[in-house]
Amino acid sequence: MTDIRRTVLWVVFTMSLVLLWDGWQKHNGHSSMFSPSAPKAVATAPNGAASGGVPAATVAAGQAPAIAPAAAPSEKVTVRTDVLTVTVDTLGGDIVRAELPKYLTSPDPSVTDQLLQMVRLKQPAPFTPEPVVLFNAAQQYRAQTGLVGAQGPLPTHNTPMTVLPGERELQAGQDEVKLRLESAEVGGVKLVKTFTFKRGAYTVGVTHEVINAGAAPVTPQVYLQLVRDGSTVTGGAAFTPSFTGPAVYNDKAKFKTLKFEDIDKGKVDIEKQADDGWVSMVQHYFASAWLVNEPGNREFFVRKLPGQAGVRGDTYATGMVFTLPTLAPGASTTQTALLFAGPQEENKLAKLAPGLVRVKDYGIFTIIAEPLFWLLDKIHGVIGNWGWTIVALVVLLKAALYGLNASAYKSMAKMKALAPRINELKERYKDKPQEMQQQMMKIYREEKVNPIGGCLPIFAQMPIFMALYWVLLSTVEMRQAPWILWITDLSVRDPYFILPLLMMLSSLFQVWLNPPAADPMQQKMMWIMPIAFGIMFFVFPAGLVLYWLTNNILSIAQQWMINKQLGVN
Repeated sequence: MTDIRRTVLWVVFTMSLVLLWDGWQKHNGHSSMFSPSAPKAVATAPNGAASGGVPAATVAAGQAPAIAPAAAPSEKVTVRTDVLTVTVDTLGGDIVRAELPKYLTSPDPSVTDQLLQMVRLKQPAPFTPEPVVLFNAAQQYRAQTGLVGAQGPLPTHNTPMTVLPGERELQAGQDEVKLRLESAEVGGVKLVKTFTFKRGAYTVGVTHEVINAGAAPVTPQVYLQLVRDGSTVTGGAAFTPSFTGPAVYNDKAKFKTLKFEDIDKGKVDIEKQADDGWVSMVQHYFASAWLVNEPGNREFFVRKLPGQAGVRGDTYATGMVFTLPTLAPGASTTQTALLFAGPQEENKLAKLAPGLVRVKDYGIFTIIAEPLFWLLDKIHGVIGNWGWTIVALVVLLKAALYGLNASAYKSMAKMKALAPRINELKERYKDKPQEMQQQMMKIYREEKVNPIGGCLPIFAQMPIFMALYWVLLSTVEMRQAPWILWITDLSVRDPYFILPLLMMLSSLFQVWLNPPAADPMQQKMMWIMPIAFGIMFFVFPAGLVLYWLTNNILSIAQQWMINKQLGVN
């Protein structure tokens, strides 16, 4: 039974670390050990697309026009607020760049680089942090809007627009700044876009004023779409995103993410029509989203765009289409939307739109991770430091599981006290394994010892440990959050590997406190495994190692106290 207990412990611990390592590999752009990466599709040349990518006059449901190479001259206009620096292209009024000056990039060395630095004791190359960028030309990542209609061509994201005079920077004492762009008439329809930037907001209000300047009535549709390529986003932390790609939300189908490789295969299983909802492009720590919270029918789409000359890789679009009222000649109407481009701050996302917090990816541990973050957030509100918040969380969890841990440690202490008798028994009955097991069970019953009782703390705490891994991986509030001294970012590895070494030493001390294995080879493995796993922790987030180290220290203190109470050395 002792061997069974040890086997269960090591299987649980090993599988947990294997899953963590596999997740770490996937987050760094490597293929999973359990499923190969889908082959990257090669972009194809356009096949007879209209010049400038102007959409056809008739648009099928959910088919907004695709991005196309610029065929007309354009001007880039930059608007600055206290939290956003946004660049708008006058060709169609696309948002083509959004810098977040309060969020800086950080070094993101590969696994190989980290291991080489560990072996050679070399410091990484000098790194100059820059603002995190969401929309950018390198990834063909942009936010687009425009009009389509059955009557014929209308102003789209490929239509040149004129910038109207106005301020371009939020001044002291101002709460908002606006940018207005106006198109020429296309099909008798003029489109005026007004972008409203507010102080402290990662949202941009976008108002579409549609004016029928023609002689016939029109029924235009407004499309809102996010376009980007399918490359993996890197930067921002030692870990790259848990998910990168489009996401759709509405009350009918709730939250749905779509992998780029699934879109390539035509696996786009979304609710295409609803009266509410939003679309998003999700990446690690940050997201963009088109939000229209007012109820009203909308059509959703997610699709791969045709290949384009001069564009590397494939591009994908997700968006919504809204049908506007029929406009008589001389009439006009407006449609408003909100573009979010910023960090996945859970509390703020919840206020922007229903379900928007789902862009923060906790993987399969969402059911545990969400309340765990809630508890961490409440503790942080009191302490004000995320490192000490993690320490306080471990103390609270240890207090909550004190009885369970005490029972397990008493069982382990009794097992250690019985070790000489068990070893003598094994020597006496080494040629009679069945009788040896019977005698061992008799001793356990007499001494009221549960041989697998020591597994209970591992079973109880491992889901919490795995959920915390995802919380640390996904929580932008902990990105670049310092603790003390050399720990300046809890979301990346310890730069000097001090915490992993301390964790390794504490794990070895725990092995000494536990009852020894009867098999000499197994006992050697008991000492080798903490070293092997400790090395794996060298590349885990410092916050996760801090959690495990604090847990080890408190476990050692509790087990030492129980051993003393029972007179076990």
